[in-house]
Amino acid sequence: MRDHPENNLVLICPGKPEPDSRLFRLLDALDIHPGGFSMHIYREEELVPIRNARILFAIEVDGAGINLEWIRMLRKIRLKRKFFEGSAGAVIMDSPSEFFTKAVGREAVLSINMSGCAFPGRPLVEATGSLMNFKVLSDLNGTSLWETYISETKGLISRLCSFRLPEKKKAPKILVLHASIRETSNTLTLWNMVKDKLPENFEILEIPLLNGTINDCIGCPFTTCMHFSKKGKCYYGGVVVEQVHPALEECDALVMLCPNYNDALSANLQATVNRLTSIYRRRQFFDKLLFGIIVSGYSGSDILAEQLISALNMNKTFTLPPWFAMMETANDPGSILKTPGIEERADLFTRNMIRQLT
Repeated sequence: MRDHPENNLVLICPGKPEPDSRLFRLLDALDIHPGGFSMHIYREEELVPIRNARILFAIEVDGAGINLEWIRMLRKIRLKRKFFEGSAGAVIMDSPSEFFTKAVGREAVLSINMSGCAFPGRPLVEATGSLMNFKVLSDLNGTSLWETYISETKGLISRLCSFRLPEKKKAPKILVLHASIRETSNTLTLWNMVKDKLPENFEILEIPLLNGTINDCIGCPFTTCMHFSKKGKCYYGGVVVEQVHPALEECDALVMLCPNYNDALSANLQATVNRLTSIYRRRQFFDKLLFGIIVSGYSGSDILAEQLISALNMNKTFTLPPWFAMMETANDPGSILKTPGIEERADLFTRNMIRQLT
């Protein structure tokens, strides 16, 4: 195990890029850090548990979205819960095709997070083969696609090097969002197990999103969205604007309670996430932690965890604390209580929440 001073930057680049590759030219073009990288890791056999470091993962996949050296590293990372304990990470994804960068990137973030690594908001810079995913920023900034790629990566590394978990509070405020029926929901039952273990100084606000009045975002033009946003409103109004937005302004952490419906967030939760664009126009969420409790009837909890990462950490800038999600399997109502080891895992998740917030 290697323990690093927290201002040191470690590069993990699975399979050293060739000098003519775009990733090599990107890394060569960056003025990354006053002291440079303290360590370069290119091969699975070089990878050992790393503590208390700032880690930049630069992953170049082929046209099929595959990097065999990364897969070998991923296997080692997933088998050890504390592989990156105390560290913070960020990810660059580069592909010669138009696909797989987001999929591989959010899978990487989840696996690394499950090994004890935190991530700042917006921890991913992805470059598709054409670089057209930078087109909007390129037009706004008057820069080329390549220059925008470099600029975005510099910003990512700057966020990584300066990253600190949000300030801890004596009485942290927790916002809990769910769209479940209390009498039958294993997800709510599991949350209650966690909640019962939290200290009395935690201020907890639960907002149920059950009624049929939660409309999804219709994608208003930017000027329309900004018009409503400046007034603290949204075109549709309702519980999202009247309750969720003000609670988000006040909270220190957001807890998403997510039963797995067809390997996707439930409709009301997804609609609520989509409707955060209005408040996001006014303020970002780097100062707020994201936690998830996910229960699947069969399998696929990791798919929902990746959706939370993609939507709320990568897109809406919530900070991802280490071990952000508790993922369980239970089918019949109440069966979560009979899951072997559930009390111990709930206790572990609760203690992590307390450690991150107080």
